[in-house]
Amino acid sequence: MIQKNFIVFEGIDGSGTSTQIELLKKRDEDKKLFFTAEPTEGETGKFLRKILGGKINVAAQTAAYLFAADRAEHLWAKGGIVEQCESGKIVVCDRYIFSSLAYQGATCGEELPKKINSPFPLPEILFFFDIKSEDSLKRIDARGEEKEIYENKKMLDETAVRYKKTIEEFKSQREMKIIELDATLGKDEIAEEIWSEIRKKFLR
Repeated sequence: MIQKNFIVFEGIDGSGTSTQIELLKKRDEDKKLFFTAEPTEGETGKFLRKILGGKINVAAQTAAYLFAADRAEHLWAKGGIVEQCESGKIVVCDRYIFSSLAYQGATCGEELPKKINSPFPLPEILFFFDIKSEDSLKRIDARGEEKEIYENKKMLDETAVRYKKTIEEFKSQREMKIIELDATLGKDEIAEEIWSEIRKKFLR
C-alpha cells in the first residue's frame, strides 16, 4: 500500500538526512511541503529519544514496539502524516519504517520489526542516503555532541548492511520509487538531485 504525497529520507546516522531536510525547507517558498521526523515530538517519541540518549534502558523488543507505536500515532493521529497528505500537502519525513527494519533488525532480529511494521503504508518516494559507516562516524565525531546509543562503529556497520538488504528487498515494490544517493557528495549537489526529483513528481 502506497501513501500518496509522502516522501521519506533514510540512511544511517551521519548520512546527512537532517541536513538535506533543512536545505529543502529553504527551497519550499510556496510552503507546499510538510516536514516531520521520527521519533516524533509526541510523548512516545520523547520517551524514545531518552532511550536513544542512553537515559533509559529497555529490551530491544520493547524499543521495536515503541518505535512502531510512535509511528502509528504519527501516521493516523489528528494532524498526522495521512491527514496532511490527504489535504494536499507533500509530507517529507526524516526516517520511517526502513530505520526500524535496519536498527531494530540489528538489535532484536528481522522477524519482529518486519511483523509490527507491515501494516504501515509505503511512501511514493524513498531517498536512501548511501554512506560507509566510517564516513558517517567521522561526521558524527565532528559534531562534538554526546553520541546516541546507536552511534558507534559496530552498530553503524551492522545497520549499513541491513539498510542495503532492506532497500534491495523493497525494490520489488514498483509503486514506491527508490532513489539512492551518494551521501559522500557535496551537500549542494545532493540537494539539487533531491529537489529535481521532488519538483518533477509533485510540483509541476
